Amino acid sequence: MKAPLSWIRAYVDLPDDVTAADLAHRLTALGLKLEALESPGSDLVGPLVVGRVLSMEPEPQKNGKTINWCQVDCGPEHGVHGIVCGAHNFAPGDLVVVSLPGATLPGGFQIASRKTYGHVSDGMICSTKELGTGEDHGGILVLDPRIDGELQPGDDVVDLLGLRDDVIEFEINPDRAYALSLRGIAREAAIAYDVPFHDPAERDVPAPNDRGYPVRLEAPDACPVFVTRTVTGFDPAAPTPRHIARRIQLAGMRPISLGVDVTNYVMLELGQPLHGYDGDRLSGPIVVRRAREGEKITTLDDVRRSLSAEDLLITDDNGPIGIAGVMGGQTTELSETSTTVVIEAAHFEPTTIFRSARRHKLPSEASKRFERGVDPLLPAYAADRVAELLVAHGGGTVSDGVTYAGTPPEPRPITAPVDLPARITGMAIDAGTTVAHLRTVGCTVTTDGTTLTALPPTWRPDVTDPYDLVEEVARIVGYTEVPSVLPSAPSGRGLTRSQRLRRRVGFALAGAGLVEVKNWPFVGAGDFDRLGLPEDDVLRDTIRIANPLSEQKPVLTTTLLPGLLDTAARNVGRGLAAVAIYETAPVFVPTPERLKAPILGVDWRPDEADLAKLMAAVPHQPLTLGVVLAGERDASGWWGPGRPATWADAVQVVREVARVLRVEVEVVQATRAPWHPGRCAELRVDGVAFGHAGELHPAVCAGYGLPARTCAVEVDLEFLIARAPLVVRPEPFSTYPVAKEDVAFELDADVPAESVARVIREAAGELLESVRVFDLYTGAPIPAGRKSLAFALRFRAPDRTLTEPETAEARDRAVAAVVSEFGAVHRA
Repeated sequence: MKAPLSWIRAYVDLPDDVTAADLAHRLTALGLKLEALESPGSDLVGPLVVGRVLSMEPEPQKNGKTINWCQVDCGPEHGVHGIVCGAHNFAPGDLVVVSLPGATLPGGFQIASRKTYGHVSDGMICSTKELGTGEDHGGILVLDPRIDGELQPGDDVVDLLGLRDDVIEFEINPDRAYALSLRGIAREAAIAYDVPFHDPAERDVPAPNDRGYPVRLEAPDACPVFVTRTVTGFDPAAPTPRHIARRIQLAGMRPISLGVDVTNYVMLELGQPLHGYDGDRLSGPIVVRRAREGEKITTLDDVRRSLSAEDLLITDDNGPIGIAGVMGGQTTELSETSTTVVIEAAHFEPTTIFRSARRHKLPSEASKRFERGVDPLLPAYAADRVAELLVAHGGGTVSDGVTYAGTPPEPRPITAPVDLPARITGMAIDAGTTVAHLRTVGCTVTTDGTTLTALPPTWRPDVTDPYDLVEEVARIVGYTEVPSVLPSAPSGRGLTRSQRLRRRVGFALAGAGLVEVKNWPFVGAGDFDRLGLPEDDVLRDTIRIANPLSEQKPVLTTTLLPGLLDTAARNVGRGLAAVAIYETAPVFVPTPERLKAPILGVDWRPDEADLAKLMAAVPHQPLTLGVVLAGERDASGWWGPGRPATWADAVQVVREVARVLRVEVEVVQATRAPWHPGRCAELRVDGVAFGHAGELHPAVCAGYGLPARTCAVEVDLEFLIARAPLVVRPEPFSTYPVAKEDVAFELDADVPAESVARVIREAAGELLESVRVFDLYTGAPIPAGRKSLAFALRFRAPDRTLTEPETAEARDRAVAAVVSEFGAVHRA
């Protein structure tokens, strides 16, 4: 809602020094959220004056254009100026707006004397577009004494045309419909500054009689009130007064004609939508009824619409003449020949209007107000105000007939403890303050000891229970007065075991050079296709979201890889030569039964059975670790070439995580999409698989735009954490020297090095500190189908220096175990 400051001041006695920013700040504190501050004309610099055209001489030009060389009287102070003008919609004797040299027009357009078309043009005759008050650039603004009053050359036009004003735009919450009007905003401004408010709806209206235009309500549930007034002898050519047109424009609407502009003006002023019918085109009484299925109407936007039986219509004997509360029909719209205007001011039930506007995709200024709730007492006052303005500016006579059909709904009284605002907000609010503030917002309040009864005003349909009264009192007292009291922190018990272990994992991954990312947990079928997953893959068994953010990603993810690969591709596309990222997040695995959660009420606490049903429908959400390594793992530089990431690096990431969790991980070759069939490792603990690591399939890399041989990891982190020791202590550190032994074996090529290392660790015993592969060799003299693996063994005791026999014994046990387990040949 846009509200010009000058229009607000018309209804409330604001102090002279109050600026738009000051008022916006105060009203935001009261609950009217500031959207924007605008200052039309703030860059306008004079002189900008009334000029009388003394003469205009047409001068055809070689380019086919005809210009006018004009002499314009700009008053005693400025004299007569010669001005070149290309417009032709004015004549000698007309009063126009002249921008003299030294002036600056809206948009920073500076005016100076300049030579053009063989003359020195000493100023400019302005159009509405140049003044910022309209879009007409082809014609000059000719001032009309009928609407501008008696003017003299030299008079300043800035105030006359309302060229300079401040406009506050508010974001009005749905429950604050009364603020979709200058009346509502001004009332709030009066509360904010504790100054008098002049209600524009406060007027004497004639009593209803049977001489008004006949109205019949056949759907009183949807239209409880319908008021009509009639103006005859109206001049349809009468111009809209300048101040009315300007206020409508500053409020964000477009002036059209006097008959339409007046109804829009009063709607903006009071908040009551209105409509004007051409009385000569109406046939029979106005009937408010539900539409018949398939009935049609052509609305004012020139669209033929099919109606639903749920739509509320305004009709006459010829059929529909408007969709109630949304938009009128073409058959009875006001035109340049309309001399009889039948004014409609009605109150409609909000839900009906909301549904019609959405059904026909036809939002309007009227529907925006009706669907939020309009004061049901306003129709009679608004109709009388429109009739007054039409007669004042368009001539004619207001008929003595007044139609008032129906009965307005009455607000319901609310009973609450007097001290409820104080108890809820924690502020020191006494009973007198509570009663006074409720009366300030329009409530009729009575008290009975410790209880009060408040009858909300008709313009506040949102005030329905005791806590709405609390809100009204609190916002006037000021939310800044709510005491800031921090609760005493309970004695903490530190992090949980799971939290501590997750931190250890994060530190280990960061130490390995990985950067954490967070992605949306949403995927689509296209993501699974790019991963190369078969149609029957378990990862395609997903949970669909009822209202997804994107139709391309409508399901909850069962794997972290799509998001990680997209992130990696984005970073590679931006020039990163090396990407090492990880994410820890839950994935969503449907329950086998695919149970649906029951929809429970919100007015009672669910019992244990209801909670059990809810939890049974919640999908399993294991905490998962995903990693992507793309490009260089070791950076290149002056020290030499870099090293690309390989499947071994992916496996090593899991080893690091397992190491800090004190879990022994077994690595077994496997085949699993989206990994390369020959470069994929299945990761196990005690024979139970918990994830995979390795090099991605070339087709997957190409599908995501990633470098060839990009590597990825996805493991069940929750599984690993569950198998960590109850207490994970730091690794013991010995100050005694290390003893080193190297061993090499010739064995079958398909034996994994990890399996050999596992046997070595088991056989060597507690003195073995670490085992590491440092050489792999195939080729002569190693037979075909065989390979040579060399391991570096490190032995150390916590309490002494090891002797050579001790290390030799441990080494020999390891060698014997490998030879026995794999049929290997020990290479001395």
